[in-house]
Amino acid sequence: MTTTTQLTSTTIPSEHHVRPQIRTALRPGTATEVSVDAGRHRFTIDEPASLGGTDLGANPVDHLLAALGACNVITYQVWAEKLGIRLDGVEIELAGDIDIRGFFGIDPDVRPGFQGIEARVTLRGPESAERYVELRETVEAHCPVLDNLTAGVPVTVVVDVAA
Repeated sequence: MTTTTQLTSTTIPSEHHVRPQIRTALRPGTATEVSVDAGRHRFTIDEPASLGGTDLGANPVDHLLAALGACNVITYQVWAEKLGIRLDGVEIELAGDIDIRGFFGIDPDVRPGFQGIEARVTLRGPESAERYVELRETVEAHCPVLDNLTAGVPVTVVVDVAA
């Protein structure tokens, strides 16, 4: 028997609760083109031709890296302000290695996701190296997307089959 705890306003005080919601759907007549509704934002996720797509948008793993990079940039900015650290700029380059044998089921011993992700952070500002180390450590402790990737998040999937 599996027990699932659903996050609700009873487990998180309402003044601290946010609940992002996304809707994705395969565009009819396509193999990999996915429309995404994220609040009032709409965009396309697709695969490159080498993976059967038409390359009309960045693919899901590109978006994962983008989410990690963007969340880190925002977290650096927020925490620099909170810690009183002057930050004139932050830029992050990310890359990850995926063995597609896992995705295509070619080798059951290969996981379908990233084998690892590398991030190179460039900070600009006049503070001492020690202050930027303090900032980096704080960001690593508070970045939500980094936390999701490194600590794992329970995911509950419910499948409805519509006729």
